[in-house]
Amino acid sequence: MRIVSLCPSNTELCAYLGLTDQLVGVDDFSDWPEQVTRLPKLGPDLSIDLHRVQELKPDLILASLSVPGMEKNIEGLDELGLSYTILNPNSLDDICTDIVTLGELTNMEDKAASLSNRFKELIQQYKEISDHIPNKPELYWEWWPKPIFTPGKTNWLTEISELAGAKNVFRDVDLASVQTDWTDVVSRQPDHICLAWVGVRQNKVNPSIVKKRPGWEQLEDRPIHVLEEWLYCRPSPRLITGLVKLAAILHPDRYPSFEGEDAFLQK
Repeated sequence: MRIVSLCPSNTELCAYLGLTDQLVGVDDFSDWPEQVTRLPKLGPDLSIDLHRVQELKPDLILASLSVPGMEKNIEGLDELGLSYTILNPNSLDDICTDIVTLGELTNMEDKAASLSNRFKELIQQYKEISDHIPNKPELYWEWWPKPIFTPGKTNWLTEISELAGAKNVFRDVDLASVQTDWTDVVSRQPDHICLAWVGVRQNKVNPSIVKKRPGWEQLEDRPIHVLEEWLYCRPSPRLITGLVKLAAILHPDRYPSFEGEDAFLQK
């Protein structure tokens, strides 16, 4: 099967199902596993070269609506008469469903069932630990610094926060992504600040930007964690590895240590 992936999370989902060798083209931001970096690049995930997609003669196009603006790709695919499957998860359950869906589309049902079960087992393991943590710290997640964007109630990072024994300070806002301002953040008095800027490599995230904002003195004793956007901002099974890392940071006395390895490879 010839598969084209139009966003990093879809590419990663293919990798977990052992489909990387069937990928024939990916978006510019797909960078894991390493071998996909040698595939034909089809443009940024918000502006895919759809004629290039058509030239690759794919059997399966994995599209997405996970980022505002991706609907332009869908409209273009329709105009060209290309069939596609949209994977648009907002929750961990959605990701689990997408694992099964992709397995069905690629005749990898058994592998998908095994991966789905592993996914559920890890979630349950961390839920049981979280349920016994009495005082859960409040986390402020920052997806983008200017304007400020942060995940809301209907986002996987709210779930991951809870599974890691914490709470998202914006869990009361019934949105997947919330545009807010620093005054609002300060008023919520988070215990930890987690920076995972979408599309920005970890070594390019600058905490000093946060410390220069008006009112920072009210939060200056709070730890700032600069986290990998690929473990927290992409709705793929790699989020579970992000969960394992976050839990070990927040509650090292309660959760397993994080060894820097993929959670799905550890039993």
